[in-house]
Amino acid sequence: AVAAMAPRREAGLLLLLLALPLASAGLSSYFGTKSRYEEVNPHLVSDPLSLGPVAGGSLPSSCTPLQLRAVLRHGTRYPTAGQIRRLGELHARLLRRAAGASACPAAAALAEWPMWYEESLDGRLAPQGRRDMEQLARRMAARFPALFAARRRLALASSSKHRCLQSGAAFRLGLGPTLDFGGDEVEVEVNDSLMRFFDHCAKFVVLVEENDTAMGQVNAFKEGPEMKKVLEKVAGALCLPVEELNADLVQVAFLTCSYELAIKNVTSPWCSLFSEEDAKVLEYLNDLKQYWKRGYGYDINSRSSCILFQDIFQHLDKAVEESKSSKPISSPLIVQVGHAETLQPLLALMGYFKDKEPLLATNFARQAQRKFRSGRIVPYAANLVFVLYHCDHVNASHEEYQVQLLLNEKLLPFLHSNETTSTYTDLKDYYKDILENCHFKEECELPPVNVTAVDEL
Repeated sequence: AVAAMAPRREAGLLLLLLALPLASAGLSSYFGTKSRYEEVNPHLVSDPLSLGPVAGGSLPSSCTPLQLRAVLRHGTRYPTAGQIRRLGELHARLLRRAAGASACPAAAALAEWPMWYEESLDGRLAPQGRRDMEQLARRMAARFPALFAARRRLALASSSKHRCLQSGAAFRLGLGPTLDFGGDEVEVEVNDSLMRFFDHCAKFVVLVEENDTAMGQVNAFKEGPEMKKVLEKVAGALCLPVEELNADLVQVAFLTCSYELAIKNVTSPWCSLFSEEDAKVLEYLNDLKQYWKRGYGYDINSRSSCILFQDIFQHLDKAVEESKSSKPISSPLIVQVGHAETLQPLLALMGYFKDKEPLLATNFARQAQRKFRSGRIVPYAANLVFVLYHCDHVNASHEEYQVQLLLNEKLLPFLHSNETTSTYTDLKDYYKDILENCHFKEECELPPVNVTAVDEL
């Protein structure tokens, strides 16, 4: 029986391998928060240090950058222990299936795939993640040479997670030995109150993070017709009874395709289980979770980030005051490393990527052109950068200080003007309510017991 299985297994493996280049090319746009940074900046595939196409909306030559404030997501990471456990469970089922005389080619070929992930890798930074950060640092220094000049002070902060601390160290390494930052070796400061504000917000933790009913739309989509179709197709390909699979296991198989591409730059045999249509469904499942847990689903998701938003403006204010007093800018470079869960709520607080209609379990088809696509917003190494400029020869005093915003190294138009440059005064005015009335302590207080979670959210 074993001898008889071998040719069939080899044939199955050959079929999978033939499908691989096609599979990866069609799927990589749909990996959500597990997307490579190169998906949003394809020019980096051929040249990791390229600054890409020249962006429009440049400032007059009389404008000098005073301060850069960057909030980064860590680089490419390994799967979490939970994902590795689920993958191990699925792989073990395929091994058992392949051991039988009636093994089918896809299951047999995937059973041959070496399961190299270990739970000890649990979300740690991959070597590719270090490269992501080093190269980002070099591109940022090339884009803003005056700010990254030698002997300029760099304030580097990170969440307490190992992948973020290592990303911060890799960013510093990418700037090279020529930047001595005043002779002091830059320490990475741990600041969870800013980089993991969501952990410190009781209302978010109790009513969203630990509340199963808050993910009602996500759970409904897992049981809906689109996921059912994907489930049946994958079960058929693996010769498994459909009741042996669920949405979480299928998503793990899909994410293994994404991890192998991001971590090793290879197309995994797992990719061959999915078509582009399947990928769109699985991306939507990922985006639904991001939307309801980190985006516009509940106000507290974004309101909990006002502590970080206000801190950004406090430092910008200080730089403006120092400039007006002709003092040196005390913090010209502030780089902070956090998570997708740090950036997504912050961008929602600012009003970016908001669709007219909420993302629901029932409107997958209508949301095909949605703005809220997490892989386009917060891939690995995602970055949101505020740059404050001082401009000479201006027509009015309020034009003296101007700001640009870059998301993933592309200028982001301001919502109040649709322009890529704003006076600092206009920007503060647009966000006046958040700057003055969003208080983290009050926002994050749990509501009285007699108020239902749904009413409150």
